[in-house]
Amino acid sequence: MKYRTLGNSGSVVSSQCLGTMTFGKEADESASHAILNAFIEAGGTFIDTADVYSAGISEEIIGRWLAAHPTETKQTVIATKGRFPMGVGSNDRGTSRRHLRDALDASLRRLGVEFVDLYQMHAWDALTPIEETLRFLDDAISAGKIGHYGFSNYLGWQITKAVAAAKHHGWTPPVTLQPQYNLLVRGIEHEVVPASLDANIGLLPWSPLAGGWLTGKYNKNDAPTGATRLGEDPERGMEAWGPRNEDERTWRVIDTVRDVAKEVGATPAAVSLAWLDAQPGVTSVILGARTVDQLNQNIAAVDLELDDELINRLSQVSAPRAEVYPYGAAAVAQRHRDLLPAS
Repeated sequence: MKYRTLGNSGSVVSSQCLGTMTFGKEADESASHAILNAFIEAGGTFIDTADVYSAGISEEIIGRWLAAHPTETKQTVIATKGRFPMGVGSNDRGTSRRHLRDALDASLRRLGVEFVDLYQMHAWDALTPIEETLRFLDDAISAGKIGHYGFSNYLGWQITKAVAAAKHHGWTPPVTLQPQYNLLVRGIEHEVVPASLDANIGLLPWSPLAGGWLTGKYNKNDAPTGATRLGEDPERGMEAWGPRNEDERTWRVIDTVRDVAKEVGATPAAVSLAWLDAQPGVTSVILGARTVDQLNQNIAAVDLELDDELINRLSQVSAPRAEVYPYGAAAVAQRHRDLLPAS
């Protein structure tokens, strides 16, 4: 396992993070604890959850594991999130001081701890002034309830606005952002990645294998069935079979991933994870798993390093679309400094 600082903080985390959205749903408590044990044994130290994962059950499962493993707990970095409703009240949502106070205290109870290392806003709240949210987070740090804070699913301007507000008021700045990011989903490179790099915020990509597409297990026009995420629920939002299957870019990317995997003697999943780990600003890649076997296959990617030629080949075939102004070829070239005169 490799280790890096958590964004612009001094905390150190493993370059792979265990995502626990499956805990309490696709993985029962016994399976979840086995996954946690395997992750720790592999050198993992970073665990990510959220209050809404299985309606709080994910946090409870982790809490019982932490209580049963006091030695491992001392080395583990715990991250959770708040923002979405856990009840029906009008104040039981968003990033207001009132909701975050209650949500954080509830997460701490479920986890059985007095402190979490990273507390993340699960999504932007257009109703709550950003100053109210940031002041609460700064106070929570001062109170010893959280070590750092970050965001998830924020846009570039939202990141920049939050960072500027924190700096203006002298509050602790954010350290991380959790975006969806993988070889099939690279739209964040237009605005979100530059905003994060500008603020020295670490990226924690979720869905690094695009819901299983980048494992190479799907084939064009062959709709999956059975015990796969798409086979069990083919209408599942962004992972719906139809639109991606009909997009020629999907299969160009997957075919290239398969080709590279054969060349380096690795799995398509490992190649996809290695490419993502090499991208600017990436601190730790969030791995989701339903079984120990799935986890171990993905952990193996930590030892795979792709050379520049392979990274470039994967980057070119998966280049994000940018047909609409102000994006497009000129903006992409400028971002990569290709428009600068030769020195």
